[in-house]
Formats: sequence, C-alpha cells, structure tokens
Amino acid sequence: MANSYLQVDGLTKSFGDLVLFRQISFGIAEGQRVGLIAKNGSGKTTLLNILAGQEGYEEGTVVYRCDLKVGYLEQSPSYPEELTVLEACFYHGNSTVDLIREYEHCMGTEGNPGLEDLLARMEHEKAWDYERKAKQILSQLKIRDFDQPIKQLSGGQLKRLALANVLITEPDLLILDEPTNHLDLDMTEWLEDYLRRGNLSLLMVTHDRYFLDRVCSEILEIDNKQIYQYKGNYSFYLEKRQERMDVTNTEIARANNLYRIELDWMRRMPQARGHKARYREEAFYELEKVVKQRFHDEQVKLEVKASYIGSKIFEANHLYKSFGGLKILDDFSYIFSRYEKMGIVGNNGTGKSTFIKILMGLEKADNGTIDIGETVRFGYYSQEGLQFDEQMKVIDVVQDIAEVMEFANGKRLTASQFLQHFLFSPDTQHSYVYKLSGGERRRLYLCTILMRNPNFLVLDEPTNDLDIVTLQVLEEYLQNFKGCVIVVSHDRFFMDKVVDHLLVFDGQGDIRNFPGNYSDYRNWKEIKMQSEKETSKPVEEKTVKVRLNEKRKLSFKERRELEQLEMDITALEQEKKEIEEALCSGVLSVDELTVKSKRLPLLNDELDKKTMRWMELSEIES
Repeated sequence: MANSYLQVDGLTKSFGDLVLFRQISFGIAEGQRVGLIAKNGSGKTTLLNILAGQEGYEEGTVVYRCDLKVGYLEQSPSYPEELTVLEACFYHGNSTVDLIREYEHCMGTEGNPGLEDLLARMEHEKAWDYERKAKQILSQLKIRDFDQPIKQLSGGQLKRLALANVLITEPDLLILDEPTNHLDLDMTEWLEDYLRRGNLSLLMVTHDRYFLDRVCSEILEIDNKQIYQYKGNYSFYLEKRQERMDVTNTEIARANNLYRIELDWMRRMPQARGHKARYREEAFYELEKVVKQRFHDEQVKLEVKASYIGSKIFEANHLYKSFGGLKILDDFSYIFSRYEKMGIVGNNGTGKSTFIKILMGLEKADNGTIDIGETVRFGYYSQEGLQFDEQMKVIDVVQDIAEVMEFANGKRLTASQFLQHFLFSPDTQHSYVYKLSGGERRRLYLCTILMRNPNFLVLDEPTNDLDIVTLQVLEEYLQNFKGCVIVVSHDRFFMDKVVDHLLVFDGQGDIRNFPGNYSDYRNWKEIKMQSEKETSKPVEEKTVKVRLNEKRKLSFKERRELEQLEMDITALEQEKKEIEEALCSGVLSVDELTVKSKRLPLLNDELDKKTMRWMELSEIES
C-alpha cells in the first residue's frame, strides 16, 4: 500500500457569509498525481494556500507525513527585488540550500571547522549539482540571464522563475497553482514530460486540459461546496461527472414531485403537531435541501448575432516592425476572409502580442499600411485591459454597456441572463467587483467585450486564469460566432476547438500559415522532424510564409464542411421542391397544409444560411 503523504479531514473555509467548501475530506499518497478542478470563486487557490500553511480555516485537520518535503508554486509569487535570478533559486530555504550556506560559511571561517562532516553531507545530498541543475531548469524555461535583477523580470518571467525554484528542490509532494500560465507551447510540453517522469507526487490546479489529461491520473472536483474524487484522467472525469449529474438531476426531479405533496401538507397541518408530525416536518426540510440543489451546467446554445460585417474585412500590406536586432514583422501582408477563425502560436518573445497591438492600432509599424473595412467592429481582449471600478456591482458593470443582447435565433438575453450563462450567479451579480477572485474578474472582462456585439474578436491569451467550465462556455460561443476571430493562446485544447488555421511565429519576422488546428500542426511537425532525422533530407513544407494578397487555403475541417454543405443544400432543395408541389396539388388535408406551410419558411431560411456559408468557403477555395 502506498505511503500517505497528505490527509485532509472535515475541512471548512468561509469568508463572512460566503462558504467556499464545507466538511471536505481527501488524501494524497506517494506517486499520486492529482488535478484539482472547480469554477472560479469556488476556492481552488484558497485550498492550496491552506495546504501550504499560508491561510487559516474554520474546521478540520490537515496532516502531512512527518519530515515530508513540500514544494508550493503560488499563483502570484514574489521575491525581494535586490536578488538576482540565481540568488532567488537559493532564497526559499530547504535542506540542500541550508547545507550549501553552511558549507560557504565554513569555507569563510578560519580553520574551516567541521569541513570533513560537511563534505560528506554535501556528497550525500548531491549539493554539488544544485547550481548546475538550477541553471539547466531555468534554461528550459527560457530564463538565461542568471545575473539579471528580479525587479527587471516581467510577471510571466517571475512565475517561471518560481516554477524552476520549486522543481529544483525536488520535493516529495509538489503543489502547483496554474503552472502552465506564462509558458509557451515548447515549455508546456517540456514540463508535461518532466512531471510524467519518475514517481512524482502532485496536486495541481490548471486550466490546460491536455496537460491535465496527460499528467494527472486522478481528479478532485469542488462543486456545490463539496469535493468529489475521480480515479482517472480528465477524459475519465468528464464521463463520470456527467453520470453523477444525471443521477443527481434524477434525484432532484423525484424530490420535486414529493416536495409539492409535502409542501401542501406543511401548509395544511395544524400548529399543534404530534411526534410523527414533527418527524415529517424535519424530513420536509431535508427534502427541501435536495430540491434547492442546482447544477450550473448550462447547455444553452448561443447563436450569436454579431453586427453585420461586409466583404471587405482587413488588409495588412507590407508591414515591418523591429526592436533593435529583434524582428517582429518582415514584409508581412495578409487579407482576412469573412468569418475566418485564426489562431496565433509561437514561443514567448516572437512578437505575437506586438503583432496584435499593431493590427489594433495600439502600436505603430515601422513601415506598411493597414486597411480596415467600414463595417468592422472590434472586440479586443488584452492582457492589460482588466480595469474596473472596484465599488461597482457586477451587474452594473455590464448594464453600463448594454441592457439586452440579441441572438441570431431571435432570442434576447438581458445583461443578467447573459452573465448567468457565463456562470455568474444572481448573488454574485449583485455583489461588488472588489469581492471577485482573479478568474471571476477575467470572466467579467470577457462579458463586457462580448456585450458590445463586435463582429471581429481579437483575444490575446483569453484562457489565462479562466476555469475549465468557463472555457467550455467560451469555446461554444466562439464556435457559433458569426464574425472573424483572432486568438493568441498557449492552450492547445482551446485552439483545437476554436480555430480553422494558424499563423506560426518562428521568430525574426518568419511567420508561416498552417491550414489546420494546433494538434494537426504538432503532428505534422513531429512527422517532419522524424523524417528529417531518418533521411537527413527536409520534407515538404506544409507551412507557407505569408505574402501579399495571398489568400489562405481551406483547412481539412473546412473542406469537409464544404462537402457536407453541398449534400445538405441538394437535400434541402429537393425537400423544398416536394413541399411546393404538394402545396399546389390541392389534395392536402387542412392539417397537412398547415404543417407544410410552417415548414417552408424554415426551409428557406436554412437554405439561405447554408448557401451563404457555401459561397464563403467556395470563395476561399477558388
């Protein structure tokens, strides 16, 4: 049986009248790799802080195995500004670092007292390799200036430094809060491989579902203030969670039927009750708790009615941009197509965010022009745009933009209903902004952009700090969005769901167009590398450097869609012909006439929609 590393029993945590979780219990044993999932505001980070001893709690116990080494990556780490990068790796004390300091003190003391014992301990702890290992891991996370002062690091670099610091110490149990934030794709895949190797024990919060699926073998979920455990990876969790929801919804439906009967009894029952009546009354209140359970798992499909967008969208002509010797754009030209969904990928420092700012007019290109269509209305989600009046209520923030949002199917959602779709409960909507968690603020920021009804969405790292449930809602929204989309993201799962093709930033202004999603690109890249390794000959380039007026090719997914549309249009035209002939025949009954008369306008709408989409895809194909 595996050794128990951590045991949590009956843990309760609240902030005033807000209860995050109540009487939760779970354990982590040697070798277990556990992912923690919950929507924003449910207490994921708070729970990790409690486990790390940085926050208190009302009830329960948290017990670690004696002498267990625990490494904790905080969501927002900090270090003294006067330290250098390498000094920061020795800042948070552990037995190895303390031993190295003891050795240095000994060497600086006359006569080197206790040196022989220290040398033996240094050998046993492998302390001689500590600095070399620190530099190696920092390099993998693309921090190479080891003498750089901490105060010069960006927030992303600081998070990567903290991650390196945790990995270097080789703790028995790793606790990681959003470890993939601020990592590019290469770093994410390196970390994925690092954590899968060996017998690591791990508790982790992450929104990266591929990372979660490949690294973790168990899932913990905080839902409705309780904790649920699933013995499998993320894919297994999705399947079993759906089963749990179906069972619970069945129980709620059954309880609702009984509740109506008991509620009627409670209203009719005289005040003086006997023992059996009191027992039934207590049972009624227990039943009421079941009835009031709710799953915030919206399945509503938002057919977004974006404002009209014309045939002329956006043209970039001969753009150049560089900072000193670093080229961002080098004769970049591109014409955006109607309803195009583009993903942008590349390592940190290749200029993805700068490129977006140039397109949005927030940064000037050194040379070249940008021509934007008159009907284009941008919605820009940036890393710097998260600013609110802290004293405003959540609902007021959104209502200041619009009271109502319209959808393509004629449905209208009020600001409150739209917020609820993005997982803001009525209580949270009437709470103040300053009470929101970091992830909830990002979700609110996203809602303020979408409520403006743009037809061209530009999203720069929208997945950072958003929970998985929100990402699923956003993915569905973007899949049905009738407009253009540009997404910069390191979230591979998100990119696979949303985009039709990629712009790949390889650095120094080398930007390539790839017809497919991230998984397609990754598979092609692996095949290319393997083929070149085996034959020492380059394989055919699938990416094409972007040039002036070069229209993109259909992706595999779009080509399949075009083929399906052709079949659908043929079938719909045949059905329309048959209905029109039947309506003119004079032999239909009143009921048949009514049914077919109702079907015909719906059929025409569907035909128009599919024909328009066919024309768009055919234009790209030609």
